Amino acid sequence: MTQTPSQFPGRPSLDSSPAKPRPAAFLDRDGVLNEDIGFAHRPDQIRWIPGAIDAVKRLNQRGFLVFIVTNQAGIARGLYTEDHVRALHAWMNSELERNGARIDDFRFSPHHPDFGDGRYQHLADWRKPEPGMLMDLMRNWPVLAEPSFMIGDRDTDVQTAQAAGIRGFLFSGSNLLEKINEILASIGAERPV
Repeated sequence: MTQTPSQFPGRPSLDSSPAKPRPAAFLDRDGVLNEDIGFAHRPDQIRWIPGAIDAVKRLNQRGFLVFIVTNQAGIARGLYTEDHVRALHAWMNSELERNGARIDDFRFSPHHPDFGDGRYQHLADWRKPEPGMLMDLMRNWPVLAEPSFMIGDRDTDVQTAQAAGIRGFLFSGSNLLEKINEILASIGAERPV
């Protein structure tokens, strides 16, 4: 499901004016930005991964668009709602913005093939490893595919990136800023683009 920039107070929304294409960093949420405790949907459940806030800030400073793409099977399982996810994402972005960082947009997939009543079946191509969330963001934002990348904590995240035609990197959960610095150096994007 989409969560557009206009849903965040004080954030610009896209209009029809042309914007300069920029590279993008697509980040999985649980296990990359925050510890994966399983079905997190409230602010009190979020424990930031070491270096996460500074990593997002570094990407912003380097001129990257920063997106979150996350499977949220807890919705299909009936554990929480889309509104819970949207509220959590707004809270996460407000925490980031208090620290000089920002997520430009969020996508989440409420679909799960084994759970739910079928109402999210039309979003099956959004569930990673399918590339639907990334492709939707690339259609709606001026994304420069090279040197865009995705970082996730599972092989399915890397498969998603490959299916979308961008690089994918696995993250072990140690320090996200260190991983982002390593990626930026490997793609030659240590300086703002």
